[in-house]
Amino acid sequence: MRFFSLRQTSRAVLLSMSASLALTLSAQAAPVKPATAQASTTANQNTVSRLTPANSTDGIVALVNENAILKSELVDAITQTQARAQAAGEPIANSAQLQSEVLNALILRELQLSMVKRVGLSPDETEINQRLAQIAQSQGLNSISALQQRLDAARPGSYAALRAQLIEDAAIQELQQRQISRRVRISEQDIDAFLASPEAKRLNQSEYQTVHVRVPYIDDYSRLSAAQREEALKVAQDLRTRLLEPNVSVSEAVAASQGSYPIPIQGGDMGFHKAASLPTELSSKITNLDIGAVSEPLLTPEGIDIVKLADKKASDTMLIPQWHTRHILVKVDELQTDALAEQKINDLYEQLRNGADFAALASTYSDDPGSAGRGGDLDWVSEEDMVAPFEATMKNTAVGDYSAPFKTQFGWHILKVDGKRQQDVSEQYRRNMARQALYQRLAPQAQEDWLQELRAGAYIQVLG
Repeated sequence: MRFFSLRQTSRAVLLSMSASLALTLSAQAAPVKPATAQASTTANQNTVSRLTPANSTDGIVALVNENAILKSELVDAITQTQARAQAAGEPIANSAQLQSEVLNALILRELQLSMVKRVGLSPDETEINQRLAQIAQSQGLNSISALQQRLDAARPGSYAALRAQLIEDAAIQELQQRQISRRVRISEQDIDAFLASPEAKRLNQSEYQTVHVRVPYIDDYSRLSAAQREEALKVAQDLRTRLLEPNVSVSEAVAASQGSYPIPIQGGDMGFHKAASLPTELSSKITNLDIGAVSEPLLTPEGIDIVKLADKKASDTMLIPQWHTRHILVKVDELQTDALAEQKINDLYEQLRNGADFAALASTYSDDPGSAGRGGDLDWVSEEDMVAPFEATMKNTAVGDYSAPFKTQFGWHILKVDGKRQQDVSEQYRRNMARQALYQRLAPQAQEDWLQELRAGAYIQVLG
């Protein structure tokens, strides 16, 4: 049994890359539904029931299978699309073409939400709460409850509507991840060919010293006025100009740009780090910057980001710590209560203290079928391979020693560390980065093909 986090398996690498891409594409192609009283009521019930011709009192502009898209939804989505374009400095008129494109985006969103319901996708509550906490922090609030109070004071039901919206967005993102990863196939031969290309030169183990600052929005993006968006963009552009100056003091540049802007500018000098440790969209921008260059302002849901490449140092190797680890697992499930499992693991711990062989106990008593036959051997384990409690215990256990019993979501464990080493994973890193680059190249077309298939198999009628 191996407790992998999403960041370390090949499947997970694809999901991580797809998540970033899907979030960007869905933000471009799927305007946010308006926070109507009906959506607020639904969100309080922790479900999102779709509007239909039978329960709608609004004008219907399109039918999508058994659901309806209302005129008010289309108008609101067009307004939001224009606001985003205005904030990016590229205003667009409310033309027939814009209305057609936004309506198409709403139709695709409706189809994806219907599929989410069919397959039973349910976003992780922790992820939703983290997103709400980020929104609260961007507004200068220290808790989700403070965000709820502010939103509901301004308009009753707004917090519930926002939470429902985030749940929908997360579910669509997960659905896109699944669909795109099924369609994008990257072979080892594809990776070899990419690594032989000039483009692969940027996939090195260099470390980048970056200055990363953010101008947070005054309010949630969907509620910002055009003037507030322009104010944030003006501050960001001013800060970018200051950061372009050679030998500039970052703190002085931030202070000078802050001016009367009501929300503190965040970030600063982030030190040296590998490109692989950054989100994909930031990594691709940083690796293409020259030393001293500054990115154009990057619009995000939380604010406007600016990144400067302060310095860069090359490295031919990427060394990471690894631990050769064994463990004994006693599961907690419907057949074995937590109390019973704890008693069993404590009995095994006492046997170890009395001189019993760890591998022999693991082979006989461990509930992990993947490692029990090997005496509990998990082979070499890297950071972030395991769930947090396991990793923390592993790091605090001396080589040749075993731990006291501890608990994870899988049950009760005892682990033993047989060895520790520094492993060069440069080649693995390059191949993972190559896979990521190829995935980003192929994913947009795979998503477009899937959405066309989804639309082709649906009943869609545009009215009037």
